[in-house]
Amino acid sequence: MSSRRLPTTGTGPPFPSRPTGRGTGLNPTSRFERLEVVPDDGEEPAPRTRYFRDRARSALVTNDSPDVGLDVGLNPYRGCEHGCVYCFARPNHEYLGFSAGLDFETKIVVKENAAELLRDDLRRRSWRPRPIMLSGTTDPYQPAERRLNITRSCLEVLAEARQPVGIITKNHGVTRDIDFLRELAAHDAVAVTVSVTTLRRDLQQRMEPRTSTPRARLKAIRTLSEAGIPVGVNLAPVIPGLTDDEIPAILEAARGEGAAWAGYILLRLPHGVKDLFIDWLRRCFPDREKRVLARLREAHGGRLYDAAFGVRGKGTGVYATQIKALFRTTARKLDYGPPPRLDASSFRAPPPHGQLTFL
Repeated sequence: MSSRRLPTTGTGPPFPSRPTGRGTGLNPTSRFERLEVVPDDGEEPAPRTRYFRDRARSALVTNDSPDVGLDVGLNPYRGCEHGCVYCFARPNHEYLGFSAGLDFETKIVVKENAAELLRDDLRRRSWRPRPIMLSGTTDPYQPAERRLNITRSCLEVLAEARQPVGIITKNHGVTRDIDFLRELAAHDAVAVTVSVTTLRRDLQQRMEPRTSTPRARLKAIRTLSEAGIPVGVNLAPVIPGLTDDEIPAILEAARGEGAAWAGYILLRLPHGVKDLFIDWLRRCFPDREKRVLARLREAHGGRLYDAAFGVRGKGTGVYATQIKALFRTTARKLDYGPPPRLDASSFRAPPPHGQLTFL
């Protein structure tokens, strides 16, 4: 990987201006590292974001998790400048030798040639056309995408191949790519899910400092819906004792803007995310700490997190059952439907890079 500044690739309308701030002030040593570097007091109090080139050989990754939904993912970025303090993907950064804390927000690994790799992947004889998730871990529309346009370049390839894709984001920037999304929608090959965690601007700023505002996310739902692009909402994560009371309001607001389906995920705190979240909770909501953590433990058999498939995102016990009932009752009342089935029957292998397509 290289830390040199990446060049701008392509142009496009700017994303909404991003707020300053980071999701966490901690930068703990990776659980895979034996040595810990302790900076002097005052060293790099406000680290700037740095970008590293990813020397990947493939754009696509696979998983066998039964509760993810799609088994193929496309991740243009590793690490995420959105800085959501609760992000379950933070521990993945430790595999790169970075921290799950500030490193995750400030050291972004960029798959600069993702579109070319994707084209090669879709041309392989071994490729079996099926829906791809964009992306399964970090947000494909995080701030870097405004000038790097890597996600957009990938969507161009996907649209050319009529390759079905499910997109999940919490950034209004997805509306920039309506042209390619419309091409895919014409073949029932796209579904966009917008994550809405809270409707409270003050909470969003503290918890997700560089994401789009709640209002902007709802506006994105409306814009996509009016453009004929299938769009739904994901309440992710639902934080016990902090955002769980907003479930009905979020579902109602998103439905009013055109969301056709809805889902939710209970807060997940794998590995070091527990410590980051607890530190954040103590700094920002000390009066809620005991209540939030007690309910989390209730939903995970006495622990703060249960990694078992099918349980990690929903929980068990009385509290988890209440959340599930509240969500389902409200969604049914608002006439939410199931997410669309993405169709791969129109898939066509894209031509090699640089070769024109003739009709």
